[in-house]
This record gives sequence, C-alpha cells and structure tokens, in this order.
Amino acid sequence: MPRWQLPPNISDALPVEARQIEDLRRTLLDHCRAYGYELISPPLIENLDALLTGSGSRMALRTFKTVDQLTGLTLGVRADMTPQAARIDAHMLNHEGTTRLCYAGSVLHTLPSALRATREPVQLGAELFGHRGLEADLEILELMLESLRLAGMRELRLDLAHSALVPALLAMAGSSGQWPPAGFDADELYGLLVQKDASGLKRMLVDCPAQVRDALVALPSLYGPVGPGDMRVLDEARRVLPRSAAIDAALADLAELIGSALWGRLGGVELSIDLADLQGYHYYSGVSFAAFGAGANGHAMHAEALARGGRYDGIGAAFGRARPAVGFSLELRTLVALAGGAGTGVRPKAIRAPWVDDAALRVAIAALRSSGDIVVQALPGHEPEPQEFDCAFELVERDGRWEVIDLIGRE
Repeated sequence: MPRWQLPPNISDALPVEARQIEDLRRTLLDHCRAYGYELISPPLIENLDALLTGSGSRMALRTFKTVDQLTGLTLGVRADMTPQAARIDAHMLNHEGTTRLCYAGSVLHTLPSALRATREPVQLGAELFGHRGLEADLEILELMLESLRLAGMRELRLDLAHSALVPALLAMAGSSGQWPPAGFDADELYGLLVQKDASGLKRMLVDCPAQVRDALVALPSLYGPVGPGDMRVLDEARRVLPRSAAIDAALADLAELIGSALWGRLGGVELSIDLADLQGYHYYSGVSFAAFGAGANGHAMHAEALARGGRYDGIGAAFGRARPAVGFSLELRTLVALAGGAGTGVRPKAIRAPWVDDAALRVAIAALRSSGDIVVQALPGHEPEPQEFDCAFELVERDGRWEVIDLIGRE
C-alpha cells in the first residue's frame, strides 16, 4: 500500500474545505456563546469506561480501543463527546444550578455510519445541565435549529420522539413475572422499531402480553406531521397505547413542546412525530429529536439527520453526580458539503504584495493584516502561481508610498 494512501473512509481536509469547516466552527461556537454556552475542549483519548457511560453496546463497537503503556488500562478514542461533557459537568466543574457547555472537535468511529460517511466526523454540540423542565429542551432545540440555519440549511424538518415509551411498555409486560423470556434482546427490539418492521415485531413479541404487544407493533405507525393546531398523531397514540403514568407523562411532554410559541418565533420549521425513531435510546431518557433539511444550490433533502439530540437525565451518575441534561450534536463536514460542496466555493479576497526588503512595505503590510485583510507576499519567481486566495488587489509603490490597487485597474 502506498505510504500516502489513507485508510478507508478517512480523508484529508484540503485548504478550501478546511477553511470552510473552520469558518463554520467559529460561527457556530460564537452562536453558542451568545446563548451563554461555555467552550470546553475534552481530550481525544481517555479511559474506556468513561467514554462508554450510558451509551450501550453500539457505541462500544464504534470506539477504537488501545492499551495505555503507562497504566495498562484500556483507553478509548472518543466516538462521541457527550459523555465527556457529562463527566466535566459532574466531576470537574461541579457547579450548582444550570451549566451550559459547548464543544467542537474530531471524533473517531471504527465503522462509518453510512456508505460514504467519514469515520472522523468533526462534531459540534451543546449540552445544558441542571434543569429538568422542558424550558431546557426548548432552548436546545432553538439553538440547534438556528445553528443549522446559520450553516445554510433550508427546508428544516424536526422529528420528535420520546425514549420513555418503550421502557414503560416493557415494564408493563414484565409486571406479571412471565415476560420477557430468557435471551430476550432489547437491542433487537429497538432495531425492529427503528426499521418499522411490523412483521418482525409480531414474530419477536408472539408471547408478549397482548396489550403491550399490540402497542409496540403500533409504534412504527405513529408518525406524521404535527403542529400547535394539529395533534392527530398524539391523539392516535393516546387511543392506541395503554394508560400508565410514564406513558401519559411522555405524551404530555411531546404535546407541550409541539404547542410551544417557539415554532412561531422560528418560522418555517416543519414539525413531525415519529414514536419509533429511537436511535440513541441508550442515551436518552425523555424527548429525543432529529433535524433534517436540504443544503444550498439545489440539494435535495438530506437522507440522514443533520443534527440529533435529546434529554439524557442521569448520565452523570457514573461520575458521582446525576444531573438533568439535554443537548444536541451535529457534524461540520456534512454541513459544509451540503452548504455548497466541500472544496468549492468563492475564494477569499486577498492582496498580493511583492517580496521586497522595504521598511515602508512592511509597515503597510502589517497595517493591512491588523485590519483584517489577507496579504500574500509573492516569493521571487512565483508571482503567477494559483492558490486558494483570489488576489484581486495588489500593493504597489507610487511616489514613495505603498498603495492598494485592484488588478482590473480601479483604485
């Protein structure tokens, strides 16, 4: 294998794409800061059990592992930064009241999430700790959707679900002590729900108490558009699902979110419910959500979620401090590609300057750079070389003074 060849689904970010990723990272982190979210920078690698807290077997399979030569302990390369944020909130900061944290950095996956997906996503996210009410969920939803708009996404659709429904149904089924059977695989059940495989669910749940079986088989059909004046999917869920305190509370949470004034303020966001969209259920303890949308330049609606998040109360318990928590994350490389095509786009304007050992020229260049201009000094013999920057302007000497002119003749 050639030394320059990278592993499958691993790629360099070349100058234009790297600039676009960095520009978007700065824009979105500044947006998070405007909401009061403090930046953290967790390590790329840490003890494996800390990285896998609350994440289940799926994240364990996606995490690269190695042995620490200093301690002999098993380490993991982070595949998600949410557990790290929970560890920092619970153990390092130990704040009273609410804590708002944001982050951005590379994560590494053993396998790609889709055929052409990178195994080194650049993840950006925000987490709000310490508030149990739905006000925190609404703030995170607003921050997430506005972040997607800042990234150039359009035709936004938000799918809502609630991770408490299936555990509540399984608890009802197990209350008799006769179910679940030995070898029951909850991961398989969740997989069938996500795939909306009604026939597979019926086969798996053949011995499940009838009321719970019928409810679980019905979950994949409980999806569709909703809005402050359209609660038909929730009404159907109340009719189909058995009554319990946990189920009633979950449906009430969804109704409150859907009825919020937030959607009027944001405008143009399509709302829907999908009660079988339970991806990431190991994390979540309440409302979960996924945002879909289209990019610029005629891109169709992207098949995969552009951002995901939800409530995951109690994740800090493994670090000695259980806290209410809700957050979201998105992937910057995907957004850059959808916003106009990674590696393409308008080149930034720059000023070309000659390579001359002249004190006045150095002063002029320093003044331009300090004011935010890009100044590229052309090395001798390399003046016409193409580069990322559009050198539409040039520093020239006139009457002993260095002045900026444009290269199509306008001063």
